[in-house]
Amino acid sequence: MSSDMSSDMTNEMTEAKINLVVLDMAGTTVADGGLVEQAFSRAAEGLGVEPGSPDHAEQLAYVRATMGESKITVFRALFGEEEKAQAANKAFEQAYAELVDGGQCAPLPGAAEAIASLRAAGRTVVLTTGFARTTQDAILDALGWQDLADLTLCPADAGRGRPYPDMVLAALLRTGAADSVREIAVAGDTAYDMLSGARSGARVVAGVLTGAHDEPTLRDNGATHILGSVAGLPDLLARLTREAEPQADR
Repeated sequence: MSSDMSSDMTNEMTEAKINLVVLDMAGTTVADGGLVEQAFSRAAEGLGVEPGSPDHAEQLAYVRATMGESKITVFRALFGEEEKAQAANKAFEQAYAELVDGGQCAPLPGAAEAIASLRAAGRTVVLTTGFARTTQDAILDALGWQDLADLTLCPADAGRGRPYPDMVLAALLRTGAADSVREIAVAGDTAYDMLSGARSGARVVAGVLTGAHDEPTLRDNGATHILGSVAGLPDLLARLTREAEPQADR
């Protein structure tokens, strides 16, 4: 066997080995149920935006289009002034936490089991969000998920939120679970999740159809695979590994 062929086979084996899995929360592993829109409406009303008004409808459309993006970034785009954006973000966090505390938060079917399966297979799992840390912790506490994943990250932990690749790369740096970005899988339900994964260089960028955006939108923004839900991710990664194994044995 030539050295070039041996090198190619080694590369294929490395490509097949996914050691780090970075998962979005709301819409991917956690049922959103319209909580983001409800919390936004409460926050906007506190800043004088009348529910049902044209301004409210326009802002709500923007919130829907930017699902997955860091929420403070969304509020900066909507309200311009930093003081207003910070006030809106604080009001949003409070409203979302109240909805979560009121029991309006649930895991998506099969999500917890998928995370457990991924970890049982030796993969490191990191949960990420566009929310602030206080909101993320409120969700984790409500679901009893404090120890479900190996690590949880919010935009402030990484520097920038989605669509930047910072949280994915921070997951790699903090866990040391992979030797290359090509050993990373990212899964999410929004265009911003897909952009973040693609920009990080992750080998697998899986879009799930349980949240904000549809298949064409996910594919247009970098999805390499489409899944009905995150419950299918363990099988996808196992299949990709199996498909590469015969190549390595030649």
